[in-house]
Amino acid sequence: MASLNVYSALVVLFLTCGAAMATKENYQIIKENHCETKTGLPCVLEAFTSIFEIRSISNKCCGELVGLGKVCHSALVKRTLENPLFKDLTPATIIAKSIQTWNNCLALIDSPSPSA
Repeated sequence: MASLNVYSALVVLFLTCGAAMATKENYQIIKENHCETKTGLPCVLEAFTSIFEIRSISNKCCGELVGLGKVCHSALVKRTLENPLFKDLTPATIIAKSIQTWNNCLALIDSPSPSA
């Protein structure tokens, strides 16, 4: 019985430390890559509403999102999910929507424009 309590305590400690390390890692990535200064607020809001709500993102903001880079995009989404305001959201669903938004924007930016 005592070994079960010790095991439970170790699991809780491991999960807590893992979450804390993930948080620190996301903040470090954001800081080191200057992620918060690479995109204007209107496009940040548009990108996040396309991920956290069912909305579209404009071509202009897709360009800014791709310019931001995937590393920054992922770290910002993960940091947002760490905020207690978003505790009721399913992280796997949000991350999947984030990847879908990224892939859609990347395809849009990478596709050749029609010739005039």
